[in-house]
Amino acid sequence: MSNSIDGAGMPDGWQRLWAPHRLEYLRGENRPLEGNDVACPFCRIPTLSDEEGLIVHRGTTAYVVMNLYPYNPGHLLICAYRHVPDLTDLSDEERNEISQLTAHAMKTIRTVSNPEGFNLGMNQGTISGAGVAEHIHQHVVPRWAGDANFMPIIGKTKVLPQLLTVTRAEIAAAW
Repeated sequence: MSNSIDGAGMPDGWQRLWAPHRLEYLRGENRPLEGNDVACPFCRIPTLSDEEGLIVHRGTTAYVVMNLYPYNPGHLLICAYRHVPDLTDLSDEERNEISQLTAHAMKTIRTVSNPEGFNLGMNQGTISGAGVAEHIHQHVVPRWAGDANFMPIIGKTKVLPQLLTVTRAEIAAAW
């Protein structure tokens, strides 16, 4: 952390924890944006080993993967294998499996880390906040009292207590 300087060059009493790696993602790193040569990560991930791709479970029409940029520990994504952007583009079988995997993910995360609640969601389209709008995915975010503390609100930084590879192994083992 470092003290910051106000516009006049005087210390302002605020502490700053810098997380410059986050800016690279916001600028498009690992995201298939126009003018960016990055392939769709959700199409590429299933071609990797479970450990390398951070895959927790492979289903018939969808798979479960750790979020590379998690909001909280255990933040999972349920992704269709098919590259389609919208819930209405999915077959009944795909929609049903994504729903079943979401419910199973919640039960598994409860076993592993006992969250007090969950945020579930699909951002449909770039305007709604989808980082990879072209490939549908459901977020499963475990929540605990106090997890929205000053770090993300003021410091715009998330403190994660465990490496993604360790969390993936624990969730996969409990799956």
